[in-house]
Amino acid sequence: MTTLEDLVNPGIRALTPYEPGKPIEELAREQGFAPEEICKLASNENPLGPSPLALEAIRQALPRVHLYPDGAGRLLREAIARHHDLSIENVVLGNGSNEIIELLFHVFVSPRAHEVLCSRHAFAVYRLMAQLFETPCRETPDPGFRHDLGAMRKAIGPNTRLIFLTSPNNPTGTRIPNGELAEFVRTIPRHVVLALDEAYVDFLDDPPPSVSWVREGKNIVLLRTFSKMHGLAGLRIGYGLAPAPIASWLQRARQPFNANLLAQAAAIAALEDREHTEATRRVVREGRLRLEESFGRLGLEYVPSAGNFVMVRVGDGEALFASLLRRGWIVRPLRSYGLPEWIRVSVGTPRQVTNFLAILPAALHDTRGRAARTAE
Repeated sequence: MTTLEDLVNPGIRALTPYEPGKPIEELAREQGFAPEEICKLASNENPLGPSPLALEAIRQALPRVHLYPDGAGRLLREAIARHHDLSIENVVLGNGSNEIIELLFHVFVSPRAHEVLCSRHAFAVYRLMAQLFETPCRETPDPGFRHDLGAMRKAIGPNTRLIFLTSPNNPTGTRIPNGELAEFVRTIPRHVVLALDEAYVDFLDDPPPSVSWVREGKNIVLLRTFSKMHGLAGLRIGYGLAPAPIASWLQRARQPFNANLLAQAAAIAALEDREHTEATRRVVREGRLRLEESFGRLGLEYVPSAGNFVMVRVGDGEALFASLLRRGWIVRPLRSYGLPEWIRVSVGTPRQVTNFLAILPAALHDTRGRAARTAE
């Protein structure tokens, strides 16, 4: 007898759903907090919120939400192209940069025929998308939580179609030195497309010359987002930068109207707000340093980060996560990344960082005390 499960595609049956950061509203219901009493440092969001220019653009666009957005996203693509000194033909919009990842699979990967590569502790969505497309995802080692580009180069085979590199990497915060990355790009075979995920590249003082590789026509797609530096995570707007022939194929696979009207208006304005960008960069740099110094004083191992978050080893990540939840704080446990002893903490505002560091010792003590009682 045929069951409903028999009708479901094998890739869906095998899929382990992505585990997002815990929503503020959910914790408020569970613990009886008012939403404004909760602080979320789990999803690497901009601590300053969106640009005031973006908010004003949203207000001006609101009366038009009964209309479909520009399906080609021409004004936003032109703004992005100007920002990077590229052509509009190099820009593909996505419902967040995650959609660009999906488009890459649609265009370049045939289920059960090809494979993709990524590092062991890379962004979880690469593996999830490979599962969805019934495609092997081979993981290469990352000693010290750093990409091993030599091992990745050796892992490339005749059926490799996509390589996913993230720099700075999520969840580890490590980056690839510019020289190593340039050499890797130079040696990629022509049958492979490199997806260079640069969601956190705006936090680097010395970013790689990745846009120049697009101009040179390399088999590369840069994944960018307005969620992090620009504070538009709730609008789900991202983009890919690629040589025109690659971008053209991605455009074919893209759903019409995938970038909504408010997101397009806000993103155009956000690109122009250099003051907000610099303020965000300053707050993140200072807050990240404070977190790392405090973790060191507490005797906690952490990974020096180039992003807007820090990964820190706390013993039992899930237990500390639960202890912090009871206090109204949301961080990101990393068990799903195979790192049960670690959590990831996003950089908040200066006040949020101060308050988090003030309650952290008690939460750690509570967690260790529970562990000791359990052991007895």
